[in-house]
Amino acid sequence: MRVVIQRVARARVVVENREIASIGRGALALVGVGRDDSVALARRLAEKTARLRIFDDPAGRMNLDAAAVGGAFLVVSQFTLLADCRKGNRPSYISAAPPEMATPIYEAFAARLRELGFAVSTGRFGAHMQVELVNDGPVTIVLDARSADAENTAP
Repeated sequence: MRVVIQRVARARVVVENREIASIGRGALALVGVGRDDSVALARRLAEKTARLRIFDDPAGRMNLDAAAVGGAFLVVSQFTLLADCRKGNRPSYISAAPPEMATPIYEAFAARLRELGFAVSTGRFGAHMQVELVNDGPVTIVLDARSADAENTAP
């Protein structure tokens, strides 16, 4: 599982020329689900996402988490985060979970953020979406379940 988190001033998702989700200050979380991922892993990465101190304190240092600033989350599925570009020029998505497996895991990620008390909006799984954002900073963090940054995800 790979999650790309972008601190935003605002973000929204448009499908078929209609806005389906939007947030103000907070974070956009692009979520890629792999074949070996689980609901338990999604919940742990959501907790890690919620605790990331990526918002500025009064001194201008990134020292606050989303709860401290009243931030919201926009969670969008993005299987292309699992692209394997090691061979040739056409990315392979063989490690991405199929929709019937990925959907409940993606939904568990968003649900855990809601359980933690955050306002959470979501994109539409499997839809062609236009994601608009104003990246604040810019600040972009990548959590990869296969690397050390995901190891300390216990509550």
